[in-house]
Amino acid sequence: METRAAAAKRKATAAVAPVVVVEKPHPKRQRVVLGELSNYPNAIVPETQNQRKEKLQCRKNPNLKKPSPANSTPLSSQIVQPYVSDIYEYLHAMEMQRKRRPMVDYIEKVQREVTVIMRTILVDWLVEVAEEYKLQSDTLHLSVSYIDRFLSVNPVSKSRLQLLGISSMLIAAKYEEVDPPRVKAFCSITDNTYNKKEVVKMEADILKSLKFEMGNPTVNTFLRRFADVASDNQKAPNLLFEFLSCYLAELSLMDYDCLRILPSIVAASAVFLARFIISPEVHPWTSSLCECSGYEAFELKECVIILHDLYLSRKAASFKAIREKYKQHKFKFAANLPSPPHVPSHYFETQ
Repeated sequence: METRAAAAKRKATAAVAPVVVVEKPHPKRQRVVLGELSNYPNAIVPETQNQRKEKLQCRKNPNLKKPSPANSTPLSSQIVQPYVSDIYEYLHAMEMQRKRRPMVDYIEKVQREVTVIMRTILVDWLVEVAEEYKLQSDTLHLSVSYIDRFLSVNPVSKSRLQLLGISSMLIAAKYEEVDPPRVKAFCSITDNTYNKKEVVKMEADILKSLKFEMGNPTVNTFLRRFADVASDNQKAPNLLFEFLSCYLAELSLMDYDCLRILPSIVAASAVFLARFIISPEVHPWTSSLCECSGYEAFELKECVIILHDLYLSRKAASFKAIREKYKQHKFKFAANLPSPPHVPSHYFETQ
């Protein structure tokens, strides 16, 4: 029997307590992957879909063997591989467009105050800035490209050359970096020689002058492809070779003479010379490198000699930023490798 007090308490509790409704969870909808649409004739079946099928088959037949990882090709390689040559041809055509190329003799024909040595000083300093803010190598290459293209059409006073440098790097950082430094950071790196308003104004001038064509290929763009082909026969990536190639590519930024050479040729020459420095007794230019780059060894001779002179400090010896950068452990001390004084002339003969 329930007392009156207990009954009253039960009624009061029932009136206050919220009603909890238990609903069946809605089946989770999966987003359709483009490759899973069967009505596309050339649709590529994603690897994840294949894995789901394999799991189902394994449940049905426990004796079914899994495919060997050594024989399986990554999906990214399957998709990208057919287009690599087309992408390279597109980039090669782009690098030759006049609007993306600096004038090879702009210091003599356009500039009144800026000299070759001043340009080298600016590039050397920007290497330090990029290191200070941990910027990518792509950002550095793109910055120098913007500087040369701007100077090809706009006379700049000596006092504003550094302003052009930091503003170009600001644009390149916005284009390449996930978290680019702020304008204030670039002002402070110059000891506030320029204020925020001046940097923003120069940034706008650069963008207008280059007609917002900011995505031109650089030496680094081609270097990745060539270094990848050069390392193809190795089971593990050769970091020393890769860092040495990057080191030579960055050294090319300091040399005004390299402006008249296409970025793809500079990249190919960096790979050629890096292979020679590491293994002087082996011919550095293989048939696969020749095929993927489109260049014979004799076409690289002039640029290889320029890079070799830079590497041996026969040129720009007093500029230390890039050399000190690649003497660090994280770059495998690439700048410290010994090299023969000359590249044998028979290496430049057609094989």
